[in-house]
Amino acid sequence: METKVKKTTKERLTKKELWAIFRRCFLVRAHNDFEKFHAGGFINALVPVFDKYYPNTEDKAKAMMRHSELFLTHPQLEAWTVGIAASMEERLAIDGDIDQDSIQSVKTALMGPIAALGDSLINGTARPLLAGIACSLAIQGSTIGIWLFVIIMGSISVINRYTGVFIGYKKGSEFISDIHESGIIYRLTDLASVAAYTIIGGFIPGVVSFSLPFTYEVGGEVISVQDNLNALIPGLLPLCLTLLMFFFIKKKKINPLILMFTVLAIGVVGHYVGIL
Repeated sequence: METKVKKTTKERLTKKELWAIFRRCFLVRAHNDFEKFHAGGFINALVPVFDKYYPNTEDKAKAMMRHSELFLTHPQLEAWTVGIAASMEERLAIDGDIDQDSIQSVKTALMGPIAALGDSLINGTARPLLAGIACSLAIQGSTIGIWLFVIIMGSISVINRYTGVFIGYKKGSEFISDIHESGIIYRLTDLASVAAYTIIGGFIPGVVSFSLPFTYEVGGEVISVQDNLNALIPGLLPLCLTLLMFFFIKKKKINPLILMFTVLAIGVVGHYVGIL
């Protein structure tokens, strides 16, 4: 009886297969261990590629083992690494003009830049900015801010994974390299930071409550210290308190939780003795 040997296809990845990779990208972080972090999730995302180009079980196992090295980068932008790896696996299987080690090398080289980009623009800018808007609206009794935060952050997550898989597959690693070499990432980060600080700064008087109950009498008229401060610079005390907390966190590296409980304790005691 003759055994049929499955041959590796020479066809490019189809839209259907790319969509399958896209859906699997949402589960990359479902696998996590402290030795290789999300390598298992990365392998799972590339299963459609392995199924297509490595029908032989042994070859498929070898391909998966290539990607079993440590993998850790930004959770949303890691789809770019998946898309680029899919493109290189396709090129290896069809054209054979790259070696297997180069795929892992490119993947490893991209982890740092992608993590820096995601941490700056998403974790450091978009998320706190949207959270500030949501908190400001919530304090006013509106639930719109909560839904706004969930919808926009969810949309950013989906868009990042879609562009990562489809554009990453199409453009390859040159796209990320060009962005870094041109300095666009740093300009975007600076502009986004300025915008975020400006908008969040506008929330301070409404979100941070800090006032002084002291009064004094001049010519028979009672004058409030807080009213004088507001006449000088509205929201001066909340701004000073916010900048002080920023100084402790940024410069002194004090744990934010310690600061939260400290401010809470000072507020309770200060209100009880009548100085706040």
